[in-house]
Amino acid sequence: MATIKPFRGVRPPKDLVEQVESRPYDVLESDEARAEAGDNEKSLYHIIKPEIDFPEGTSEYDPRVYEKAAENFQKFQDKGWLVQDEDEHYYIYAQTMNGKTQYGLVVGAWVNDYMEGRIKKHELTRRDKEEDRMKHVRVNNANIEPVFFAYPDNKVLNELIMRYADNVKPEYDFIAPIDGFGHKFWVISDANDIKTITEEFAKMPSLYIADGHHRSAAAALVGAEKQKQNPNHTGKEEYNYFMAVCFQASQLTILDYNRVVKDLNGLTSEQFLEAIRKNFTVEDKGTEIYKPAKLHEFSLYLDGHWFSLVAKDGTYDNNDPIGVLDVDISSRLILDEILKIGDLRSSKRIDFVGGLRGLGELKRRVDSGEMRAALALYPVSMQQIMDIADSGKIMPPKATWFEPKLRSGLVIHKLS
Repeated sequence: MATIKPFRGVRPPKDLVEQVESRPYDVLESDEARAEAGDNEKSLYHIIKPEIDFPEGTSEYDPRVYEKAAENFQKFQDKGWLVQDEDEHYYIYAQTMNGKTQYGLVVGAWVNDYMEGRIKKHELTRRDKEEDRMKHVRVNNANIEPVFFAYPDNKVLNELIMRYADNVKPEYDFIAPIDGFGHKFWVISDANDIKTITEEFAKMPSLYIADGHHRSAAAALVGAEKQKQNPNHTGKEEYNYFMAVCFQASQLTILDYNRVVKDLNGLTSEQFLEAIRKNFTVEDKGTEIYKPAKLHEFSLYLDGHWFSLVAKDGTYDNNDPIGVLDVDISSRLILDEILKIGDLRSSKRIDFVGGLRGLGELKRRVDSGEMRAALALYPVSMQQIMDIADSGKIMPPKATWFEPKLRSGLVIHKLS
């Protein structure tokens, strides 16, 4: 069963939300955050990217930067730019992209559910990235940014959420300036609705990390630290929970996560295509952008032409939740076997492009001469992610790209 609880959110007043809210810390570089914040002293970037308050070139891992995050978090509260709710609530967070809306419930997720595997992951995490976020959680004694979970579709919760969406004016309602996506936010204060949400989650055997594996690990590990450090620990303390936005699995949009490579491992274009034909049916689609239309079909951009690559029978195992994935097929049979790019996490010969940028970005990077070829993949499904998480296996690197990203600064969870 999944254990969750409501919490006293720390939030911007309604008239300040658009000045406070921001993109997540890990989707932009320091110079981009500095430019977006500009002269807006209320921007959350001063808390989640506080290196922008130091001279350019200051490391985001400098101890002074973490201290500045805590100083700014306190400043935001002192000035009333962030205010803690009097009572515990759940919250509804809706995002609209390209006419499609997904509705998430903002909850306190139980640390022990993560530590004991009921909150399931599908990606490996790096210890250095975990430690960075752990320092940020420790110094602020708060989850400043939420993690992104999925849960199996639930009729009761869907009806409850839609009752708010259809009948209650949202607390926040704005269009994000960078991407033009819509964001709405409701506060759930009705005791019966809070009880219903808690009880429905208690019926779920698992929750699934969709995005934010490092933030999830960091939040849970800090909570577990605090449990051990408190000689009077009871299990009821706020640090036993961390902030998550939970969406119904069927509502989530996963975009393609594509690859661009710098060289063909010494092969000519003709030799490369011939090597690919061993495991794929290859068809020249011409010069117009060609997008994969189904599982096990890939698009290759090479020498100004787009090619359809369809994996041949026998090159994947439908009974293997990893082996059936297109990211695994392409990694094994093209990147590793032909191009000798074995470690996607560390190789400097490959880069990755999120699907929101479109296949035109792949074409641009190859045509510019920066890259030699591009490979477009059909998106992974949420069901595939859940199947892999349930099997206890881990997806290959750079397999999923969720969009839209959660905005930060709509609500914060204090650990005490």
